[in-house]
Amino acid sequence: MDDIDAWVWWLIGAAGLGIPLVVTAMPEFGMLAVGAVAGAVTAGLGGGVVLQVVVFAAVSVALLAVVRPVAARHRAQRPQLATGIDALKGKQAVVLERVDGSGGRIKLAGEVWSARSLDTGRAFEVGQEVDVVEIEGATAIVM
Repeated sequence: MDDIDAWVWWLIGAAGLGIPLVVTAMPEFGMLAVGAVAGAVTAGLGGGVVLQVVVFAAVSVALLAVVRPVAARHRAQRPQLATGIDALKGKQAVVLERVDGSGGRIKLAGEVWSARSLDTGRAFEVGQEVDVVEIEGATAIVM
């Protein structure tokens, strides 16, 4: 061990921790690798073995305690992008055949849909623009 400086061993350890990071995609290995780099810097600056291990442990634990919960929170968040029928809610459509409480047809997102009025007493005439409130099966509920 005397032939190779301690900082080189720390860098070898960091690289060794980087391999499972890439293979398993577990960010914890990356945080430990950063701790090993901090140990290498400490060794390069002339710190003793005990100080190197303390710096490695402190940096690794600090990263695990701070970064890991933030990463978990971001991973748990779902994208706010609406898809499928959820994306059609709130869109505007054009009436193709009179729409009332019992039915009709609209052009929605370039397609012809069956539709009915949300308010059963209200009717929409051909050419009118309506707002899609809900999708029930293959029928758009409009207002």
